[in-house]
Amino acid sequence: METTELLKKVRKIEIKSRGLSRNIFAGQYHSAFKGRGMAFSEVREYQFGDDVRDIDWNVTARHNKPYIKVFEEERELTVMLLIDVSASRNFGAVGGSKKEMMTEIAATLAFSTIQNNDKIGVIFFSDKIEKFIPPQKGRKHVLYIIRELIEFKPENRETNISLALEYVTNVIKKRCTIFMMSDFIDTKDYQKALIIANKRHDLVALQIYDKREKELPNIGLVKIKDSERGGEMWIDTASRQVREKYAQWWLKSQQKMKDSAIKSGVDITSIATDEDYVRSLITLFERR
Repeated sequence: METTELLKKVRKIEIKSRGLSRNIFAGQYHSAFKGRGMAFSEVREYQFGDDVRDIDWNVTARHNKPYIKVFEEERELTVMLLIDVSASRNFGAVGGSKKEMMTEIAATLAFSTIQNNDKIGVIFFSDKIEKFIPPQKGRKHVLYIIRELIEFKPENRETNISLALEYVTNVIKKRCTIFMMSDFIDTKDYQKALIIANKRHDLVALQIYDKREKELPNIGLVKIKDSERGGEMWIDTASRQVREKYAQWWLKSQQKMKDSAIKSGVDITSIATDEDYVRSLITLFERR
């Protein structure tokens, strides 16, 4: 993509996502995701009803009357976007592609983050860690992230969700909020990795899917391609048995994802490429 065209795309996404984050998500984001804990603010004289465990004995001894420590919530967060860049994200039959949807949602979350003076970082993953962008603050950093979301070309094509979760758990030592965006089409088991990651961090999963992935249309003989493994085959979509088997596969993979999320305590939201992701995110924030 030429530089001029890229800049136009970045600017278009910035205008839309920045407006959404400022006008819609500012309050929800602020209340839905809390800081890492309580930070010392000041001391003041003890008042009836205060917790005696908060008495500052050094200050009390100096002034010869009781003083207590006052704490306030430590608001600054670190937010990590964990983005699936495997080949299946390029699929898009209804609405835009999954990649386009992920880019818009990631940009909106990124602008919401910096408007709250929090840090934002990104990990791109396939079946390996493709790129790590360390968390920082500021508009310039967010624009760099958006450019990478648009332009980045992964080396590998397959998906390994467990690997991505293990990596972010190891590389980010302090507790952070993680938004994981993927279609969750992964034949490997990732439940254990979800449990460990959600104990260390605050993990939110966003499944981005295309409605055409749920069922096959009845359009006769069709050549299909596995975008991640590269294989091709002809299937007869006119066969009800074929369509039913495909629908069963989809339901089974969805159930696996939901069961893993429930057992690990992870909030998960599914968003189709032709849906209004704004409504889905607001519902997620309110639920928290």
